[in-house]
Amino acid sequence: MKYLISLCCALLMLAACSKQPENNIEAHKATMKRFETMINTADSSIAKELVADDAAFYTPASPTPLYGGEGYLSVVHWMRKGFSDVQWKLEEMVAEGNVVAVRWTLTGTNDGEFMGMPATGKHISTSVMNFYYFNDEGKVINDIAAEGMIGILRGIGALK
Repeated sequence: MKYLISLCCALLMLAACSKQPENNIEAHKATMKRFETMINTADSSIAKELVADDAAFYTPASPTPLYGGEGYLSVVHWMRKGFSDVQWKLEEMVAEGNVVAVRWTLTGTNDGEFMGMPATGKHISTSVMNFYYFNDEGKVINDIAAEGMIGILRGIGALK
């Protein structure tokens, strides 16, 4: 009987552990849907809710890392200087463990200076891929971007 109780306890613990990552994955996906709202509205209250304060982001917008939700939104503001109508549309997500890969479609009109280049008036639409990492509290702690900048520069005619 003692072994049967131990076996049942072990099976219950295994079942709980196997469900936890799936629950985390669904929570991370829900966070990314809210993240889409955050970046398209530049809502700092959502940024505070979704991004860890100590999360460091490396970007062409700054020579040093940017931290937390406000740091992440500074990249959004940087993009809006060159593309006042910039929008990100979440197209696909794949999640595993504490990582979510997102394919975005970025659209906007180059109506301001961008990376030292004058406005072209060209409308762009390009795919961007990012990998988001989450801490145990379910907040974004890192964002690694694939080379979406090439699509942006091609879109405004800076590259052929």
